[in-house]
Order: sequence, then C-alpha cells, then structure tokens
Amino acid sequence: MARGLRSMTGYAQADAVENGWSLRVSLRSVNHRFLDLHLRVPEGFEPIEPTMRRIVREHLRRGHVDLTVQYEMAGPAAVGVNRQVASAYISAAKELSDEFGLRSNPDIAGILRLPGVIAPPVASIENEMERFEGAVSRCLSEALGKLDKMREQEAGHLREEMAARLGAMSKLVMRMESLAERVRPAFAKRLEARLKELLGENQIDPTRLAQEAAIAAERSDVAEELARLRSHVQQFESLLAGAADVGKKMDFLLQEMQREANTTLSKTPGSEAEGLEMTQIGLELKSEIEKLREQVQNIE
Repeated sequence: MARGLRSMTGYAQADAVENGWSLRVSLRSVNHRFLDLHLRVPEGFEPIEPTMRRIVREHLRRGHVDLTVQYEMAGPAAVGVNRQVASAYISAAKELSDEFGLRSNPDIAGILRLPGVIAPPVASIENEMERFEGAVSRCLSEALGKLDKMREQEAGHLREEMAARLGAMSKLVMRMESLAERVRPAFAKRLEARLKELLGENQIDPTRLAQEAAIAAERSDVAEELARLRSHVQQFESLLAGAADVGKKMDFLLQEMQREANTTLSKTPGSEAEGLEMTQIGLELKSEIEKLREQVQNIE
C-alpha cells in the first residue's frame, strides 16, 4: 500500500511477554537530513543489531531515530547474582574501611542495588537468541507501524499549514502580476518626464525614447520570474497531495522559489507607489517561503 506524506517526528513502542522474560522495543524520531539510527540494546543482544537496522531501513528514509530494547527476566532466573562484580564491590568497601579506620560492614542490600550485581546471565540470552531475535523483530515491526501512523498524523497538520501558506503565496503572486501590468505604462511616462527634465528644450527622438523605454522595461519586467514562481507553487501543491519521501524535492522547490523572489525584488522599479508595493509583496513572499522551509525540514 502506498504511503502518504509523513513527518519525521514521532514515538512508538511495542511489548512482548513470554515464559520467563519480557521485551519492550521503543522508537523515537526527530528530523534529520538522512537516516541517522542509534541503537541501545542490553548486553548479549548485539548479534540482533544487523537485523534491527535492516528492518528500520526498510521502513524509514530520513530522520534521527533512537531505537531502545529493554529486556527483563521473570521468576527465579531473573535473580542472577554476578559474584565477580559483587566481590569487587565488597573488596573495594573493605579497603576503604581499612584505610580510613571505619568499623562498619558492607551493606548487602546496598551492594545488590549496585550496577551489574543483579543481572540476567548472558549465557541464558545466548541460548535463546533465536527466540529473542524473532520477538524483537515482531516488536520492532509493530512499533514501526505505530510510528508510521503517528508521523502521518503529524504530517496531516503540517499539510494544512503548508497548504494555507501556498494559498497566500498564490494571492501575492497575483497581486504582483497586476501591479507589474500597471507599472509598465507608468514607468514609460516617468522615463519621458525625466528625460525632458534633463534635456530641457531639446527635442526627444520618439524612436530613441521608445528604445530606451523598452530596454528599461525589459530590465524591470518580472513576468518571467512570476510565471516560474506560480509554476513552483503548483508543483509544491502536487507534492503536498502525493506520496511519501518528498521532503528533499520540496526543499529544492523552495530554493528555486527563493531565487525567483530575490530576482523579482532586484528588478522592482523605483521608489514610487507601485514599486514600493511590489517590494512589500516581494518581502512577504520571501517570508512565506522561509516559513514553509521551516515546516519542510520535518517532512520525510
């Protein structure tokens, strides 16, 4: 089944309980340019890591992902004492007592709470590694399914916000196109008035005036940039309504939109009312593009 648009932010977990032990697999993801996977597994579970990495890569394309496996044994097997670790703690305690002249004896209950003293024997994990691998794989697949749903829900909210911004951008482009049409004749009149002011009583060659006006108008014409901007907005809308794995394409389109907006601003004519309004619209366009860029950073 085709996947929809997905965010890179989410959390999910899945559990498995069997005779004598229990597992919990949890996933936490945030945005990242590539797939950045970090595993935290109990001692003895290292042989399963390649399988876990493969399963995650089959489901996710981008994002910083923390995958944690928690394992607990139940019943008598859970109370395994690592005597070597306990002995080391007791020896260290006795040495400190002798060195500082203390008379207290080591607190056994306290020693049992120290890291590594109570732990399931690694040998028991190795003996059941095939069962553990199957259970971890099932839990991981279940957690990834839950993560997908959460990321799709988050993407739904982002889609609504981005669609609203694209709508605002389309309106801004329409306003600028309307202004650009009004600017052309006004610009030609201002150019003629300026030339008369500079030349005084000298006659202006109509042909030369038309040539200069055409050159100046071409330099300030933003029709091509606005057409490309409109096209980029439409392409972005298509990606927004399409399948997953479009974050990088969206980011590329936003770069192109920013380039067209910058070019449009650089070609905005003069400081008259129309030019100032076009500048204001251009700045609003850049602001909308930047806000879209922030949201796209979280799209897979």
